[in-house]
Amino acid sequence: MYFIAAFGLLMFYFSLMMLFRPHAFAQAIINFSEWPYFHPFEIISRLIAGGLFVAYAGDTQFPLVFEMIGLVLLLVGTGLALTPQALHKKFAVQSATSCKNYFRFIGVVSVVLAVALIYASVGQVIVQQP
Repeated sequence: MYFIAAFGLLMFYFSLMMLFRPHAFAQAIINFSEWPYFHPFEIISRLIAGGLFVAYAGDTQFPLVFEMIGLVLLLVGTGLALTPQALHKKFAVQSATSCKNYFRFIGVVSVVLAVALIYASVGQVIVQQP
């Protein structure tokens, strides 16, 4: 469950970047897509995160929700593994370019979801302590 909370904190950080510096966030995505390990990192990180979400879903306040999030991450990781690297890069650049004007709104929604994710993963531990 602490992995899920750490994932939520990382999500919170990136959400704040989207909220306060949307154009810089879009450029960071474009820059990251140029790195040689971009595609393998995206695949591996999603597969690991998905596996951990599924494994620790039972330790959260909403096990079914976290299990579903994990399964989606596993499916996305598998889909990326089957996607050619050039196509993945093209999609990342195109998405960052076309969505940069929406990142501020997405950041607001994402901040709320990140806080909910953190609370749902460790909230019951905080509530149960004397």
